[in-house]
Amino acid sequence: MGRFPVWLRSNADGFLALLIAVAVGLIGVLDVFNADQILPEATLLVLALLATTLLRDRRKSAQMLADRDSVRMINGPEVGQVHAKAHRDSEQWMFKGGTGTYLRAVTLPECVESARSAKRPLRMQVEIIDPTDELLCHEYARYRSSLSPGPDRTGEPWTVDRTRKESFATVLAACWYRQRFNFLKVEVGLSKVMTTFRWDLSSEWVLLTQEDPAAPAMLFDKTRPHYRAYNRELMASFEQTRRVDLDRARELTLAAEPTIDETRKLFAVLDMELPGTFTDRDVTDLIRRAIRPKNPYW
Repeated sequence: MGRFPVWLRSNADGFLALLIAVAVGLIGVLDVFNADQILPEATLLVLALLATTLLRDRRKSAQMLADRDSVRMINGPEVGQVHAKAHRDSEQWMFKGGTGTYLRAVTLPECVESARSAKRPLRMQVEIIDPTDELLCHEYARYRSSLSPGPDRTGEPWTVDRTRKESFATVLAACWYRQRFNFLKVEVGLSKVMTTFRWDLSSEWVLLTQEDPAAPAMLFDKTRPHYRAYNRELMASFEQTRRVDLDRARELTLAAEPTIDETRKLFAVLDMELPGTFTDRDVTDLIRRAIRPKNPYW
């Protein structure tokens, strides 16, 4: 199809108004027909067509603004604000990332508290790196250290030991909250592949962030195709993980502050034996990270 027909189809009302205006002008100049009677009606018709054109353009502009706002770049504290709002309303949460430090420190407790207050169920899908894979944890620690050498906001540098503890702590936290809120259905999968992005999908949006808190994040509204595409991506990725069967720990009761013995038994039951190098002090540190975690970002 040629350019003019395409343009004409998109601008038919404006083109028609132009033709009428030209015709009316010629009638007035040539003084044919009964110009005094035709001109007022023709003028009204032209104005009506112009008004229609303006309304259509305004609607298109509004749609363009809506489309622009559905995919937004956000930075720093605004990321935390977006999270906080979603924690209050979301009935589901899908996460894929490194060790789940922010999930454990903020997302999990806030989502559970909001769901408990509203007396509604909560579904969570969590994908983190496998803490039993020492080589993978080494690669992750090296990556995090390359982003920001030295301690982060928690006051600690990223080491292999810390990486393994953080990931183990996320599994412990999932079990601990599950026992304290019966309407929490949480699934945990351990990945053999490291990702440099962190994915959070709520009932309203999907947020794609990087491990560097200074890097911008991308926010996609649920009405956009990106939301459905990333939902499928997270589901497909989770299917390739090693699932942690949390039901195995159903008969094991965790105290308000899990003991060292309870924690060791939990991971043995889950077929995730803690490393033989983990002393009781290491297990105590792991428990602290699970129950009293520090917010590493905002």
